Amino acid sequence: MPPRTCQFCQNARAIIRRPKTGDHVCKECFFNVFETEVHNTIQEAKLFKPGDRVAIGASGGKDSTVLAHVMKTLNERYDYGLNLFLLSIDEGITGYRDDSLETVKRNQQQYDLPLKILSYKELYGWTMDAIVEQVGRKNNCTFCGVFRRQALDRGAASLNVDHIVTGHNADDIAETVLMNIMRGDIARLGRCTLICTQGEDTIRRSKPLKYAYEKEIVMYAYFKKLDYFSTECIYSPDAYRGHARSFLKSLEVARPSVIIDIIRSGEAFEVAQEVVIKEQRKCSRCGYIASNELCKACTLLEGLERGIPKLGIRDGKRKKIEIEATEPDGPLRTIPMFKLPSVMENSQAARTETTAPS
Repeated sequence: MPPRTCQFCQNARAIIRRPKTGDHVCKECFFNVFETEVHNTIQEAKLFKPGDRVAIGASGGKDSTVLAHVMKTLNERYDYGLNLFLLSIDEGITGYRDDSLETVKRNQQQYDLPLKILSYKELYGWTMDAIVEQVGRKNNCTFCGVFRRQALDRGAASLNVDHIVTGHNADDIAETVLMNIMRGDIARLGRCTLICTQGEDTIRRSKPLKYAYEKEIVMYAYFKKLDYFSTECIYSPDAYRGHARSFLKSLEVARPSVIIDIIRSGEAFEVAQEVVIKEQRKCSRCGYIASNELCKACTLLEGLERGIPKLGIRDGKRKKIEIEATEPDGPLRTIPMFKLPSVMENSQAARTETTAPS
């Protein structure tokens, strides 16, 4: 069988068959069409305006590394007029995050972008290693997800940025849709496909890679020879998301378009019943946005400090786990909590260094 020619330029030899469309393309045309699709996503959603300060959530993995590369490329090519920063969160996972952060530091030099690193230990007094030691591996992703989201907001506030972009790709979003269906989470199902979100007291965040397939992100990183960290989090194999990912991959074998199909279905979803959304207020301890007296992060921290790690995590019947008002040896002690700065303030409390490119 003679080699195929690129379906776009009709000249070069095709070396890639796009998982997303099945098109046979040469390397240069693949780069161009991938970047153009991300650009079109940004333009159609009107994600940015000239002068915006944008923090790129950088973990050192393929998604965030490709996002940083593409954002810098498009910002220069189309004159977006953005001020870009790298923002990394150190969860405190020995043998994983400490290694991946070395990749992020190299990316800082490669892309000539300022870098800020915040750690769970500095913000919350706990590392993920310490949390997993207490709670086990079943619910550890709940803690990490809540803490990471708040840490990104606080890091962005300390950088005084207008926007956070994350490397969530099409596969991630399709998995989230499936997870919410399997859990019957109507409220989240109605908003999990949004490309851009912003709470009353949180910084705007968006997903420029929303329609980019994970396989194509890997191919882009490989052919561009980007420097990224490929090891999976040591605590993620036991995560609930893994079941949705396995199911999605089995569907993709039979129907490659299923990823986009699921996302489009989620976008078209309308809540048939009225979903009551609690009034937003400030957490009484840290000042972060909350729907109860304490925000989710402070509730989880209180459970860790009291030795009741399941406080704030829903059980199988989706009821809040309650604790007794007293301990066996008397009234509950008052647990000191970390007083964190308001997210929308330019935080001076985060004891980390913003590293500027040399």
